Amino acid sequence: MSGTVEWLEPEWPVPGRVRVVSTLRAGGSSAGPYASLNLAAHVGDDPECVNENRRRLREAAAVPGEPLWLEQVHGSGVVAHTGQAGVPRADATIATSPGRVCAVMTADCLPVVLADRAGTRVAVAHAGWRGLAGGVVEATVAALGGDPAELVAWLGPAIGQGAFEVGPELGQIFVDQYPGAAACFAQNKRGRLQADICGLARLALARAGVGSVHGGGWCTLTDRARFFSFRRDGVTGRMATLAWLE
Repeated sequence: MSGTVEWLEPEWPVPGRVRVVSTLRAGGSSAGPYASLNLAAHVGDDPECVNENRRRLREAAAVPGEPLWLEQVHGSGVVAHTGQAGVPRADATIATSPGRVCAVMTADCLPVVLADRAGTRVAVAHAGWRGLAGGVVEATVAALGGDPAELVAWLGPAIGQGAFEVGPELGQIFVDQYPGAAACFAQNKRGRLQADICGLARLALARAGVGSVHGGGWCTLTDRARFFSFRRDGVTGRMATLAWLE
């Protein structure tokens, strides 16, 4: 898992001054279940390795400063990046000034990036099923302000529908909230459901007024070489999705 730091970038209709980096797991210094570019300080990895991994990422991707790392709680809290210190307790960050780097960490949950078509506002949200059910996408769109129709979204890597088995009670939570949510769940042979987390995020974005949605399609659980997966491994590292304005 060592080697060059690598990441995904969106192909979406926003100006180039909007930078987005969604990391893969290779290119870091961590070992064992955290191999190798683990960017999370809260999962049991050696803190020196985490700091080195973050340094490597900043250098390789020309990140303009230390990201605003969050204490993520699978909720719907959104914090504005104003250059503050500390680790806010939230699951989404917005920025409207250049050089302020928003970040969320994931290892099966879905990173959702938002930017306006003019390239003046950017946000990134941590959207697992709890966050989606709690309205983190809608809260992030509202916090960005302006006309939601002028926003563009990108969905990063997350657990795929074929790997995401849930109980019928979870499916009902979304069916009760979103018209059309039943289409995001397929019943398997055990009578349980396979959930399409990207499909659910698209429903949330549509309800919030965002119609231009890109990305999705990567499965963190089945692609062991490129992604960390909590559901697959339990003890594991975290990828990060960063977004900022140049």
